[in-house]
Amino acid sequence: QVQLVESGGGLVQAGGSLTLSCAASGRTFRTTAMGWFRQAPGKERELVAAINWSGGSTNYADSVKGRFTISRDTAKNTVYLQMNSLKPEDTAVYYCAASRVGYIDPHPQAFGSWGQGTQVTVSS
Repeated sequence: QVQLVESGGGLVQAGGSLTLSCAASGRTFRTTAMGWFRQAPGKERELVAAINWSGGSTNYADSVKGRFTISRDTAKNTVYLQMNSLKPEDTAVYYCAASRVGYIDPHPQAFGSWGQGTQVTVSS
């Protein structure tokens, strides 16, 4: 089991940037794929970005391609989500999640550990 703690959320104006961090504990971090999901009020949780165990493969939702970047630092047991050119529709609670496998499986059921979530609010 991997324990996850997110940080870095907040309020930002449209066009601004935020970087989310997810600190992981547990020795399986180095072998698991990681993902960032988000959930807006009244909407289903959706995968925003994912990265495989080595960092060599990433996957993004179409709505964030070219604006968001996921990365991981194995030495720090941390995964990041750099968010640029933020839009009001990016407003949501963002969750960090650890997959049960090392490759990217985008289905929420593939992720066995979840953080508590961090709020991102983008004002127009």
